[in-house]
Amino acid sequence: MRLAYKAFEPGFVCRGVAFKPIGEKNVTPEANCVKNGWHCAEDPADCLRYYPDFRGSVYCIVEIGGDVDEDAVDSKIACTELTIKRVLEPADYLLHILLYMAKNPGKVCFADKGNRAEARSGYVVVRGQRPYAKGKEGDLLAMAREENGEIVQIAVYRAGMDVPADVYVDIDGNEEGKE
Repeated sequence: MRLAYKAFEPGFVCRGVAFKPIGEKNVTPEANCVKNGWHCAEDPADCLRYYPDFRGSVYCIVEIGGDVDEDAVDSKIACTELTIKRVLEPADYLLHILLYMAKNPGKVCFADKGNRAEARSGYVVVRGQRPYAKGKEGDLLAMAREENGEIVQIAVYRAGMDVPADVYVDIDGNEEGKE
């Protein structure tokens, strides 16, 4: 069984096509990353390239099969068989991005905004030796701390709930300057 990530509009709609619900196999005759097939990605962050509206999109783990075509540009995959396995809550989706980054430390992550950044569209992903993130009430702050090119700590916080909103916090949830 090969798993990947796929984003949808609400109702499991993608480019006007309504996909079958969780657990039911979707089948199409051909798969080519450039023009047809069911598209998904190995790297969960790559879904944000195509569905950047974090609050208005649905991010899922999918099982792929049949004919599979992979893209050389990013981790995009086209396949002829796709089954939605699980909907990821936004914080869980960001954890999957961080875990993918940890398992693939040398790979550039599309969502990574560097060592220090503010949330846009409801989230931010930062990575570095001393990562700091800032968000408005309800924004998700995903952070990865690295040493010698390896990720050694990850965290996801909701601004205004787990950590203060509208101030920079470090990966331990401490306000900047109060570490």
